[in-house]
Amino acid sequence: MAEIIRIKKGLDIPLSGKPSSEVTADNKTTLFAICPDDFPGHIWKSVVKPGDSVVAGQPLLKDKATGRIVLASPVSGKVEEVRRGERRHIEFISVSKDSDKAPEKRALPRDREQIRNIILESGLWAMIRQRPYDIIPDPDNVPRDIFVTAFDSAPLAGDILDESVLRWMEIGFKNLIMLTSGGIYLGVKAGTDIKSKYSKVYEFDGPHPAGNVGTQIAAIKPVNKGETVWTLDAATVAKIGRLCEEGVYDFSTRVAITGPEVKNPRIVSTHMGASIDTLLDGELKTENDIRIISGNVLTGIKVKKDGFLRFPYRQITVIDEGANADEFMGWASLSPKKYSVKRSFPAFLRGLSKPFDFDARIKGGHRAMILSGEYDKVFPFDIYPEYLLKAIMAGDIDRMEKLGIYEVAPEDFALPEFVDTSKIELQKIVREGLDNLRKELS
Repeated sequence: MAEIIRIKKGLDIPLSGKPSSEVTADNKTTLFAICPDDFPGHIWKSVVKPGDSVVAGQPLLKDKATGRIVLASPVSGKVEEVRRGERRHIEFISVSKDSDKAPEKRALPRDREQIRNIILESGLWAMIRQRPYDIIPDPDNVPRDIFVTAFDSAPLAGDILDESVLRWMEIGFKNLIMLTSGGIYLGVKAGTDIKSKYSKVYEFDGPHPAGNVGTQIAAIKPVNKGETVWTLDAATVAKIGRLCEEGVYDFSTRVAITGPEVKNPRIVSTHMGASIDTLLDGELKTENDIRIISGNVLTGIKVKKDGFLRFPYRQITVIDEGANADEFMGWASLSPKKYSVKRSFPAFLRGLSKPFDFDARIKGGHRAMILSGEYDKVFPFDIYPEYLLKAIMAGDIDRMEKLGIYEVAPEDFALPEFVDTSKIELQKIVREGLDNLRKELS
């Protein structure tokens, strides 16, 4: 029987717009894209140009340093656009799907080297992350352990464990165990009956961020200085399993269309990088004054309607922008529709578990960080978050190392950012701190 780990610190945000279990096929989307900014740790160069014909799994970009890590096309079709921004920075490469042509099946791997190479060449390597630094791992490194999360506890997130994932996940573990000197640790939601021969299963019970892989690492086997671990989710493990067993490139995904501004929140079966415009066609209550987020409200990326589903998210959330909000008495309103973690409003009398229609307003101004302990209430790490953040802002590498910088990623600070009365962009601070630390120590 799997060991149960209970997470006591955290917060489940009661956002309205939870998706139903209904899954519908996406038969309308024809435009898909890869955004290189979603894959940190490397500088990317395009290997295609507009008008080129590509098949699913064919490289669109390669890392400049080695050329071994690729970002592959999720569909077969024609390269529509290579969008560049300032200083010719590639913002995205879009592909117009015009066929269901499948790529040639790869020879099945037999040893560690072949497993690593087939994952690299398929583009699935870019979906793996390493700690420290929360970047795509170096293919030549051997991780201490591999950690896999099989559920997403973020607001309105869909279920990771569909039939396809359950079918191929164990085969994925069988191949991934060849790439580590240690073991594989699988984190599942409490009550999930999963047994595994190639991984050690832990059940997690508690509020968000129980589903974050960082929380699971901290509870099972924390990362120390000089150690490297890899992280990924169960859906990616299943894709690796199918690739190694059948030689098939699988870039399909399920996307939860969620949020208070969606008419019929549900789950859509599509491909990675799908066009937001098509996925939301006819799904919105209004076209005006809304914020579209690729991902969840805590860590997701604000996108325009003509944008694309960003990696690693399998969710689109639509909320009110709040620009035209008109509340009686403003901040002093005693409306039970106003949510507060600290019970500043009487909403807790009706129960904070009931859904709220949140909007995008931060409802406060930026101010200095206060050592009030509010981060600790939702931060389930054995780390002092305020002191770590101050060390990052000061650029004090010694203190950053002593305070646990190697254990964390930006997503681990999403809840502290939500409850922060100082309205500081904590995830941005952590991302810049990790990048600067890596640059200084490389």
